Parts: sequence; C-alpha cells; structure tokens
Amino acid sequence: MTARTRKLAATAATAAALVAVMGGAQPAAATGPSAAFYTGAGQTGTKIPVDLSGTGTCQALPQPVLSATNLSAQDIDVYFNADCRTGAPGTTSDLYYRLGSLHNGDFGFPAVSYRVHP
Repeated sequence: MTARTRKLAATAATAAALVAVMGGAQPAAATGPSAAFYTGAGQTGTKIPVDLSGTGTCQALPQPVLSATNLSAQDIDVYFNADCRTGAPGTTSDLYYRLGSLHNGDFGFPAVSYRVHP
C-alpha cells in the first residue's frame, strides 16, 4: 500500500465517521419536549397529549386519566376536580398532584384537569 493509498483510506474512514455522527439516527428525546396523560395506570390506555404552550391556564381533560409522563422542563399540576380545584374528587382540600419535569406518575384518583407551569 503506497503512502497515497493509506492517506486516501484514512480520509475515507474519517469522512465515513463524520457522516455517521452528523447524519445518524437521533434519539427519541431529540424530537422536543412532550407530555401526555393516559386513561390507564402505568402509561396505558388512550394517550392524551398535554398542551405545554398553555402555561398558567387551567386545561380540562376530555376524559378522566390515571397516569402521565412528562418529558419537558415544565412541571404540571394535576387536579381531581374540574376547573383545577384542589381536593379529592367531589371534596375540597389542598390535595393535587405535581408531575415534575422528566417524570412519570400514576394518580390516586382519576384526574380531570391540569395546569402547566411556565
């Protein structure tokens, strides 16, 4: 193998490595922040996406949910009463669930509303 052939082989190997790094498959997290509620425990059942842009506003869920996943940098407060009222279903107290950033959670009661923190 001549010096020129070795140099070409090394250049080709370097180029192939750069292409692999630059154009390789991106991990799932590279798609951006996301969060979702699920009608079943353990992130099962129907998936309901969270509107992360509606920060500070109470959002009603279209149906009760029992779990969630939060792959965003924002915390999400989860309520068991309509209109983001605290308390167990049908009661008034200080009970609610804070789903932290980059966490999954199962709820003790069916959740019906939520609020995203800025």
